[in-house]
Amino acid sequence: MKNGKRMQRVPIGARPQANPQAEAWIRAGDGNDLAALARAEVYTARLTLDVTPALRGRIKVAAFSQGITVADMLRALLEREFPEQRP
Repeated sequence: MKNGKRMQRVPIGARPQANPQAEAWIRAGDGNDLAALARAEVYTARLTLDVTPALRGRIKVAAFSQGITVADMLRALLEREFPEQRP
C-alpha cells in the first residue's frame, strides 16, 4: 500500500525464445561480426566438460595469447583430433 492506496500488480510476460543470431549480434558489440552470426547457426549442440581450475586457466591463457576465444580454440582442437570421416 502506498499513501493508503493499494498498488495494482502488473503481470510480466514469459521471456521470449532465444534467437541465436540476436545473441551473436549482442556479443559482437557493433553487430558487424558475420562470423559470429554464422557460428550461431552452425554450432547448435552444447558440450559440458568438468576441468580443474588450473587447466581452465591454462586454456584461457592459451586462447588469449592466440587472440581467439576459448570456444573457437577448443572447436579447432576437436576438429583436428576428430576429423570428419569421409568414405
